[in-house]
Amino acid sequence: MSFFRVALAQMNPTVGDLSGNTERILQTMQEARALGTDLLAFPELALTGYPAEDLLLK
Repeated sequence: MSFFRVALAQMNPTVGDLSGNTERILQTMQEARALGTDLLAFPELALTGYPAEDLLLK
């Protein structure tokens, strides 16, 4: 029987910090790979973050 390891990444991206968020994503990918992860899922907008204006417009 073969197994497929799935992992979910939980992170708090900084809005607009593409290089910083990219670095965190790459680091998380390396850690997951070292743990034998086959599929790693990130939250939506993990790269760009949610703009604060979404909260202000409510």
